Amino acid sequence: MDLPPSKSWSIHTRREIISKYQILDHVGSGAYSDVYRARRLSDNLTVALKEVHDYQSAFREIEALQTLQNCPNVVVLHEYFWAEDEDAVLVLEYLPTDLSDVIREAKRGEWKDQGLRTGEIKRWMVQILCGVDACHRNSIVHRDLKPTNLLISADGVLKLADFGQARILLAPGYFAIGENSQSHEQRSPNDAIVANPPETNPSTDSADDEGQVIQAEPLRKEEARGLSDELREGDFLDEGDKESNIPDGDVSCLATCTASDMEEDPFKNYAYEAEEDENEGLGPLTSCVGTRWFRAPELLYGSTTYGTEIDLWSLGCIFAELLSLEPLFPGTSDIDQLGRIISVLGNLSKEVWPGCRELPDYKTISFGEVENPIGLESCLPNRSTDEILLVKKLLCFHPANRATAMELLQDKYLTEEPLPVPTSALRIPSKHSDQDEGSPVEWGDYRAFDSDSDFDDFGPVDVTKTNEGFSIRFS
Repeated sequence: MDLPPSKSWSIHTRREIISKYQILDHVGSGAYSDVYRARRLSDNLTVALKEVHDYQSAFREIEALQTLQNCPNVVVLHEYFWAEDEDAVLVLEYLPTDLSDVIREAKRGEWKDQGLRTGEIKRWMVQILCGVDACHRNSIVHRDLKPTNLLISADGVLKLADFGQARILLAPGYFAIGENSQSHEQRSPNDAIVANPPETNPSTDSADDEGQVIQAEPLRKEEARGLSDELREGDFLDEGDKESNIPDGDVSCLATCTASDMEEDPFKNYAYEAEEDENEGLGPLTSCVGTRWFRAPELLYGSTTYGTEIDLWSLGCIFAELLSLEPLFPGTSDIDQLGRIISVLGNLSKEVWPGCRELPDYKTISFGEVENPIGLESCLPNRSTDEILLVKKLLCFHPANRATAMELLQDKYLTEEPLPVPTSALRIPSKHSDQDEGSPVEWGDYRAFDSDSDFDDFGPVDVTKTNEGFSIRFS
């Protein structure tokens, strides 16, 4: 039986791309994209070419990265190629490793005798918080934060990446990506932690018959409206992938405030109590986002009215993994994921979160009473009280009780001795993990460890080839 063809070869035949970039190798693929390492011919700069096979994902990633183009802890978008009947290709800065490689190296690599030092953990946390704070201040919810989406440069700068599931939560008529908008750049509590990104404004090429080369500049208001209308009206969803390609609507039904309505920290108490008339005409979000191990409980219960707090839950899981070098909630299915969370935190009830009964699947999914939850202390042995408290501030059932990134940047754990080490003192894995060499694990994805397939609920599966194709047997 012949192997299926490669997902994409079109990038090698697109003249507008190969005239500017030499494609060196294929470094990985995800559900909707292929990533290539390439060399920019004009100056020999190594870049990543991300070929996105889903129109909606490409639009969302471009929109988010343009909005965040001044943030030093978000991956740089140099330019992108957009052509009718072709996949979008994003030209991104090339970052050789990610936070999962750091964790892996500390757990069983050359650093296993020392693990991660406290000053290193704090510096990684500060950089992550700076990136997330920039997103949330620009009304962007990432929706897929995990260690493999936190890329790291050779000099220790951590950057948020993979914004294909991101959403900009805006009220109708309010645009955060206008001509004069400036992305927020958050500094650490212990002085600046990262270098400014390199100059990334290549000269704009004229469009040819093959496609359009577009400089990475903010969309104008009218362009944003036009593309948003195109997304609403276009027939681009893949009917074969119902879980991930569920239409979201155009904005969060929670984002109803304008800039003048915001408090000092506008994301501390998100508008879960928004009145119905404020939500009229705004489409719901989808709960089928993110990677299961880092998915907030409200998503597991089917919520479609959530905000930036789902990113804060993911941060809690990531920080716990930095401290323990083990995934905190490695669920094998959505039900198992909820079960693991409840075994640690206790049952979700109206006493913990009064609004939990409004979650779509709250009455459908029930668990027995957990009288003695094991607590986060048991999951983080040998860690300090301040470290455990930091994680607890994020892993709350009630979304409004989760500490914001801005609050945590001022947390005493990060501002007291031992202070975060300089980025130059961080230990960086020598290469992008061992998985690049013949491993089935997808680059930049926890997919091999955290499948969303319904087959998972049936246990181990044996797949054998037959004359007609293949057969599947559940053991």
